[in-house]
Amino acid sequence: MEDPLSTPSTVDVTVSSSKLGSVDRDKLILDHVPLLKHIVGRLFFDVPGSLDRDDLFGYGMMGLISAADAWDASRGLAFSTFAYPRIRGAILDELRRMDFLPRGRREKVRAVDKVIEKLEQESRSKPTPEEIAEELGWSVGEVDEVFVTASTAIHTSIDQDRGADGVGGGLASMLLDPRSDDPVGSAEFEEMKGLLVGAIAALPTQEKTVITLYYAEELLLREIAEVLEVTESRVSQIHSRAIYRLNRTLLGNEEEEDAGNAGGSAKSQSHIRQQRMKHG
Repeated sequence: MEDPLSTPSTVDVTVSSSKLGSVDRDKLILDHVPLLKHIVGRLFFDVPGSLDRDDLFGYGMMGLISAADAWDASRGLAFSTFAYPRIRGAILDELRRMDFLPRGRREKVRAVDKVIEKLEQESRSKPTPEEIAEELGWSVGEVDEVFVTASTAIHTSIDQDRGADGVGGGLASMLLDPRSDDPVGSAEFEEMKGLLVGAIAALPTQEKTVITLYYAEELLLREIAEVLEVTESRVSQIHSRAIYRLNRTLLGNEEEEDAGNAGGSAKSQSHIRQQRMKHG
């Protein structure tokens, strides 16, 4: 699939000096509004209904402006590549700053967590939303609402944490986004990649398909809906479930690692947690 950063609508402005004048800076920003719109479009379906696309556009514009101010053309890095994680990060920073989970919703998330853990122990398999609903005495729609609520918080967390420089798109982005400039040869990166790939492979088929099409193939929500022959809202639900399951699986791996190293060094016990915070 064509990389949106190389489309004709996104133009990299080349300047002879690392310092941009006000005219060049403004042109750089305007030329990359299509990139901003692309990022907003990919994030929009995963935010609460209290926000609209214009809100995300405003948050992202601050990131685009910041990128234009910080970009050094003499380093040879295309502006679109430099700006992408900063625009995305500015949006996710703002989403993280807001608390979308009132106490009542948090209690529902905890209730679902407990039931999933119980059913997994009983059957050694991942419970379906229908099984979770039956155990709780809820409707399937109520369970799906919890998945959406929880995945919003989870997604803005696991997909946003960045290193000391404030850049780097988070776990899913780092591993699945070809634009990532993280040190792919590092042992830490390969370890995290192995965990995530394994977690994705363990997803139910439909959820795995949505995650692959959305992150690896970069299909839009409506395009995934066409492939699966379902509605966009259904794809959003499937994505929410997948993010929720990935988070549980990754945390479970972390806890197993810590338990297996009980009595060992504290550094070894917290290794995965530290790498997750470092790389997203």
